[in-house]
Amino acid sequence: MKDDTLGAYNIADLREMARRRLPKGIFEFVDRGAEDEVSLRNNRAAFERIKLKPRVLVDVSQRSQEITLFGQRQKMPIAIAPTGAAGIMWHEGEIAVARAAAAAGIPFTLATGSMTAMEKVVAQAGGRLWFQLYMYAEPSLSHQIAERAKSAGFEALIMTVDSPVFSNREYNLRNGFTMPMSYSVRNVTDVLTHPRWLAGVLMRYVLTTGMPRYENYPSEVKARITAQPMGRALKLNDSLTWNHVRALRKLWPRTLMLKGLLHPQDAVFAADCGVDGVILSNHGGRVMDGALAPIDALPQVVAAVGKRIAVLVDSGFRRGSDVIKALALGANAVLVGRSSLYGAAAAGEAGATRALTIFREEIDCVLALLGCPDVAALNADYLASNNLRPGPSLSGL
Repeated sequence: MKDDTLGAYNIADLREMARRRLPKGIFEFVDRGAEDEVSLRNNRAAFERIKLKPRVLVDVSQRSQEITLFGQRQKMPIAIAPTGAAGIMWHEGEIAVARAAAAAGIPFTLATGSMTAMEKVVAQAGGRLWFQLYMYAEPSLSHQIAERAKSAGFEALIMTVDSPVFSNREYNLRNGFTMPMSYSVRNVTDVLTHPRWLAGVLMRYVLTTGMPRYENYPSEVKARITAQPMGRALKLNDSLTWNHVRALRKLWPRTLMLKGLLHPQDAVFAADCGVDGVILSNHGGRVMDGALAPIDALPQVVAAVGKRIAVLVDSGFRRGSDVIKALALGANAVLVGRSSLYGAAAAGEAGATRALTIFREEIDCVLALLGCPDVAALNADYLASNNLRPGPSLSGL
């Protein structure tokens, strides 16, 4: 009999399977955070500080995780976050994760830095597809990518706004692993001692389509993952302002979100610019070390924007109970990134499916134990009072 669990009973099990399969440098590129990893640790600690307050003697025999997000129903209160590394977790890992998301009835976000062309993901995965965009130093190149995503049929665009410069990820330097990839005795040895990844991912690319490339970059600057940096045009934009958001809003006619906000006033500005939603994020602890955990920022942001725009949140979600806590604090939905990557690295589409199944089963269990049969009914009454933070006075921001 086929074991659909893959021997993984929680996300931590999938993480361990990914750790064993991947070269160390690649695993730590995904798994670790910036500098001293204070933000990375605090993302998890923040969830542990939030305590649930269950109700009893409630009929929970009919439970529902369905939500309506941007006018569409979906089966779970989750979406897949943009993760540019999916294609080095598994051969064409973006398609594997997108198919798992489609089967689960949730959106998948393709990152600009992905190694599978957006048109191929649309053709081979289907489902609800979002696209993540960086605004580069030459904005016209970013606009070109957005136009391509529009033509390909992506229903939503996510502009990442928390990375004006590259962050300090010291562990990448220690491992000899950077993007673009470079060759060294250390990382070549690392790859050679992980033959399953070498044969199943890297060599499969080389033998079929050649060394992986950033397939969603504009054609004039598209490069292989081992190429040298591509000049100023695709450098991160350290002069980014709200005017760039307004310009993108005029260009993109469908759902538009900003990802990487933590301050409530920034969420208000986003609403004023006409975006449809914000994603509270500290980039999974990979950008600014010491940043506030997004789950801690959530109550004030929700209070600041009310019902004007959707508020989503990511960073650190590993359990169904984490999702429940975010929804109770007012989030419209949650994005998960590393969890789906661990699954993809462990077993491709089957592994990504297992990650989402774990979330679905854990959310269902917590709903029953909490005495709340429907995620739509979650609110602060299901949380201990010391978890609640008053909304901000906007005049004081």
